[in-house]
Amino acid sequence: MENTFLKSILDNDFYKFTMQHAVIKLFPKAKVRYAFINRGKHVFPPGFADLLRTSVDALADLRLTKAEKNYLAKYCPYLDPTYLDFLQGYRYDPSEVQISQKGSEIEVTVEGFWYRTILWEVPLMALISELFYKSNHLVRVDDEKIKEVTKNKIDSYNALGVSILEFGTRRRHSYDVHNLVNETLRTFGGESFIGTSNVHFAMINDKRPLGTHAHEWFMFHAAVYGFQTANLISLEHWTQVYGGDLGIALTDTYTTDIFFDQFDKKYSKLFDGVRHDSGDPIEFAQKVMAHYTKMGIDPKSKTIVFSDSLNVDKVKIISDFCKGKIKMSFGIGTNFTNDTGLPSMNMVIKLTETKSENTDWQGVVKLSDEKNKNTGTPEMIALAKQVLGIKS
Repeated sequence: MENTFLKSILDNDFYKFTMQHAVIKLFPKAKVRYAFINRGKHVFPPGFADLLRTSVDALADLRLTKAEKNYLAKYCPYLDPTYLDFLQGYRYDPSEVQISQKGSEIEVTVEGFWYRTILWEVPLMALISELFYKSNHLVRVDDEKIKEVTKNKIDSYNALGVSILEFGTRRRHSYDVHNLVNETLRTFGGESFIGTSNVHFAMINDKRPLGTHAHEWFMFHAAVYGFQTANLISLEHWTQVYGGDLGIALTDTYTTDIFFDQFDKKYSKLFDGVRHDSGDPIEFAQKVMAHYTKMGIDPKSKTIVFSDSLNVDKVKIISDFCKGKIKMSFGIGTNFTNDTGLPSMNMVIKLTETKSENTDWQGVVKLSDEKNKNTGTPEMIALAKQVLGIKS
């Protein structure tokens, strides 16, 4: 079977690059560990770890091209020229990734300086997904069916009059399916399709890449500065690097209720809006609008980016509720890039430990608005809940 690898170093989610830029500026000596979590209990065939190893090793050959660098300079002026020079010299180091297999289970971990290893998560997941289908000889629907399904979805979104973003890199079926989806969205997207979080496909579409930051930004800050101040210091550091750019704040690293208790008037005004990633979306929208109203801010001037396991039916329900009350957009992931007639994978790669310059390794925690999305050891999760006063 031929090796599977990415075709561009920009084949990654945009928030990985924006966080890498910030980490280089603020935390150049921090180290981290990541781990693969097989939520769906997927069964990996014999030899899978060797196939993945080969594909991971192949990533060392990727490098930022001059055209890609020029694209980033044009569409992302908030990324410093020094960072673009760094990225031009950056190479994936496969020795940072450890892969093993016992029976049908695989173990994948990443360790190294945060500013380097931060780019591994998304391409690793994309590789695991693509190799899983190939190694199990699972046959998807043909290309024409992929285009038809995608066209039908974007037609439905256009009929709803909503803004749609493609967020599906990490659990895509394959690079080829991802490419077909973006081609179809570009052709039939109308006013609804506003772009993708994948920088490589954004460049192909001649669009601005979309995204801000991820849970790991807040998880790291909690490990270094404490759970009670993690949200505020995370936002402050983001503001130091980006000013008012990239202004969508992620709310649910330590539950949305805790976030809004700390999302003061300064940041409520400064940030353009918030992203929903877990829990009931209607309850979330109600909390967001109530918060902005409490702060004396018109909710209609702000935006919610919904991004939790969305499909056309869910988007319609959310849109019907929010219309005329607050601006909104919808990040569609797996439902776009892995709707191929095969079951999609349920997996994540999460930050597990951090190490600052003068500290020992420390476990990190994420307390989602959905309990089954919590990550961290039971002891650290219990400590975080105690410190934050979360009873459930």
